[in-house]
Amino acid sequence: MNKSRENWLGKVAVVTGGGSGLGRELALCCARKGMHVVLADMNEAGMGETVTRIQALAPTVRTLIRTVDVSSLEQMQNLATTTMEEFGGVHLLFNNAGVGVKAAPIWEYTLDDWQWVTNINIYGVAWGVKAFVPIMLEQNDGHIVNTASAAGWLNGPASGVYNVSKCGVVALSESLLMDLRDAQTTIGVSVLCPAFFASAIADCEANRPDDLSNTAPDTSIGRQRSEEVKFAMTRGRKSAADIAAITFAGIEAEQFYIFPHSKIKSLILGRAEALQRDEAFNTLEGRGS
Repeated sequence: MNKSRENWLGKVAVVTGGGSGLGRELALCCARKGMHVVLADMNEAGMGETVTRIQALAPTVRTLIRTVDVSSLEQMQNLATTTMEEFGGVHLLFNNAGVGVKAAPIWEYTLDDWQWVTNINIYGVAWGVKAFVPIMLEQNDGHIVNTASAAGWLNGPASGVYNVSKCGVVALSESLLMDLRDAQTTIGVSVLCPAFFASAIADCEANRPDDLSNTAPDTSIGRQRSEEVKFAMTRGRKSAADIAAITFAGIEAEQFYIFPHSKIKSLILGRAEALQRDEAFNTLEGRGS
């Protein structure tokens, strides 16, 4: 696929986490380009709303909804099979589904916290790659976008589980890029690393399974950090729609790293400079210490 061209008409996009937030906006971007869209999420009502918006925007675009737990390799492989049966190909894969847990010191997170976040944020991406890359290799055509976070580079307090998972997505994406180069394929990869913006991740506990319920203690520090995160999300200058548009532009420009918030790059540089001085980097203050 020549990703710099504008003609995506009739191609097929798969979006995990397509029932709300960034996933919905990515799906709408694809529909505007004339792509058929497959949505995967645990939020059936949300996916229905996404489809309604797609149909209003692009009536000729075909859609497919599947309730999928991305932490299940079997369900992701079934999604790939169903997509091929329905559309005969996959050209864009957005491994976008992600969750977070309430803010807490890292030692207070429970086994269930670690398992839930790891299952969705890391295994969900890994299983997307495992299920769909063989299809793209057979086509010798496609592009994969893995949603990481600025937290994959800059690790703030009271978010240890989330930070670890997003560092994992960056590492997985970099490894995938090298492996695809070894395979001498034209398949592209991007890793998306946004900072704070308004999204539905703050409400993701509603989809948390009962067997991985939230039992971590409630602490004053945790509540304070949670309020700081909520404030940062609501005051962010970029919307989910902005992030999606920047992401699609990055795909067309064949970018590997996509940083919608330009300040993050300078902070990463500050972290690297602190490393050269053998100093820890203070993410909140943007300097070594």
